[in-house]
Amino acid sequence: MNTFNERLAMLQREHEALLSRVNHPLSSGNGIITRYENPVLTAAHTPLFWRYDLDETTNPYLMERIGMNAALNSGAIKWNGKYLLVVRVEGADRKSFFAVAESPNGVDNFRFWDYPITMPDDVVPATNIYDMRLTAHEDGWIYGIFCAERHDPNAPEGDLSSATATAGIARTKDLKTWERLPDLKSKSQQRNVVLHPEFVDGKYALYTRPQDGFIDAGSGGGIGWALVDDMTHAEVKEEKIIDRRYYHTIKEVKNGEGPHPIKTPKGWLHLAHGVRGCAAGLRYVLYMYMTALDDPTRVIAAPGGYFMAPEGEERVGDVSNVLFTNGWIADEDGKVFIYYASSDTRMHVATSTIDQLVDYCMNTPEDGLTTSASVETLKKLIDKNMKLMNK
Repeated sequence: MNTFNERLAMLQREHEALLSRVNHPLSSGNGIITRYENPVLTAAHTPLFWRYDLDETTNPYLMERIGMNAALNSGAIKWNGKYLLVVRVEGADRKSFFAVAESPNGVDNFRFWDYPITMPDDVVPATNIYDMRLTAHEDGWIYGIFCAERHDPNAPEGDLSSATATAGIARTKDLKTWERLPDLKSKSQQRNVVLHPEFVDGKYALYTRPQDGFIDAGSGGGIGWALVDDMTHAEVKEEKIIDRRYYHTIKEVKNGEGPHPIKTPKGWLHLAHGVRGCAAGLRYVLYMYMTALDDPTRVIAAPGGYFMAPEGEERVGDVSNVLFTNGWIADEDGKVFIYYASSDTRMHVATSTIDQLVDYCMNTPEDGLTTSASVETLKKLIDKNMKLMNK
């Protein structure tokens, strides 16, 4: 059996090899995005000193004392020249917490900061918090909006699964010290709330996802929009749906805004997730749409179908057949880093450019919502290509 020091040295070598592994882009692709060979973050990327008691007198067998289960659903921001992810880390005890991981290039060598984020509680403490969207707002604050989950106080006795979801709100100037603001007030439950980066008509603008229950959207029609006077006492008073759900589409069951939209000369680029039911359960995919610069509630482009769906090992995990995103970074040169989680287990990156994503949105046919419409759309492309090939 290895001695304590031998085992520790082995763990450190393996961990450093994982953290410093070069992440190569995959050569195959669809011309829109480039996927990468390896996940950018997993539970194994968390520091050894989070998981192991490194004192031989109290842990002579060098056992893992605090297990980490997953690293997923990360907000993202470019900060002081580094690519930062505010990661949802889930422990073996099922509790999630936020931690910052930093990379010099956005695709590999992500390393966690020494300590996780200490997030102050709201007046009513949440049992679990997760899935933060980050917005560097023009008011000078960086806001984090996340899901705050609590046991449903109206659940029948013995029902330990029913829960409620509200949008937790916090803000920071350095990503280390966070000021907790009151949870968003809303008539419905809210799980996917995102802050628009600019004032609209002098107010803060929120993308919402009203839902009747913790899981089911119910009467919630899709991605909503609400204007708020004050983020320190945020309340949804009026809400309108700007991106609706539709029967027999990739967003039939529910949909939700991912990260905040990216401003381009041709409109706001939006990245969202859509959910449909199938025999294997709920299938989560990513899709895109664009809204007008002069009115962020007006959709100007809506490509049909999904933008990204689980592939290969991405399809397997704690909650299989799921892609989810709540973070992306647009560099000044137009390169876009899309951070997405697969199957509630690990984080990946895909890259593209503003020009490619705008072209995809503006020139991809919309969903005609019926088989016959889809076939007619396909025939138009075939006819065009047949003419080109027969010249």
